[in-house]
Amino acid sequence: MAIPPEQQHAVHRLYQYRKSISTKPFAARGMKLIRCPWCLLGEIFCTCEHRQYLNTSASFMLIMYDDEVLKPTNSGRLIADTVPNTSAFLWSRKEPNKQMIEMINDAQYQPLLIFPAQYAQEGQQVVEHIDQLSVCKQSNIDNAVNASLAHQADKPKKIPLLILLDGSWRQAIKMFRKSPYLHDLPLLSFNPETLATYELRKGSHDFQLSTAEVAALAFSAIDEPKNGEALSSWFELFVESSLLGRNRRLKQDIVPIENYIDKFKQAMIIAKEG
Repeated sequence: MAIPPEQQHAVHRLYQYRKSISTKPFAARGMKLIRCPWCLLGEIFCTCEHRQYLNTSASFMLIMYDDEVLKPTNSGRLIADTVPNTSAFLWSRKEPNKQMIEMINDAQYQPLLIFPAQYAQEGQQVVEHIDQLSVCKQSNIDNAVNASLAHQADKPKKIPLLILLDGSWRQAIKMFRKSPYLHDLPLLSFNPETLATYELRKGSHDFQLSTAEVAALAFSAIDEPKNGEALSSWFELFVESSLLGRNRRLKQDIVPIENYIDKFKQAMIIAKEG
């Protein structure tokens, strides 16, 4: 399925750019599989026609480790599939992307780095919900300043800019530790009660969820749980399509792919109804 330029999102464009600077073809598992050039799933299981955008107050930023964007198993692209205001950048230790830094510093945004609290730098703020930002900031402010803040309450709220480090967990830790511009940002961290269900690439610890799973949890932290459920359904369709394309499902375990498509469509309807 060809996607016209106006419908291509940030990860599509970054994928094309990363391919253009490659010196040799990316050797992914299942190289012989004929893939859709956009969703990177097997052509038979292409999901592009089912893509839909959510209505959300948030923007997402993906900071991707080198060739992560080339991997068919990458789940970060699912965020760009469903969240219209998604940006994507390649990580560079020495020369951070200028547009990326400008977005992080843009006054219209409230940036939050989604990352486990155990990696927080000394003094780095950690929250589980975006409302905790204002509570923490005002905890030691005197009445006069509080009155001034109250006067400003009518001003437009900042747009949550949810930042994800997209790569293996070892790579994500490296990106965080070697990116000083991330160390002053509040960390949005949570301990999900359910274990990771990501069957394509599993972290060595239960808290190491895939990028899409983390984004789905983050929606609850900004009071948009239905959007999180819709993204989770899109993720489930992606995983099942990937496994079917790679013949990783036993015949007796196969669930009709239409079931996953219908579940996603229903979740989108519920999300858009609020």
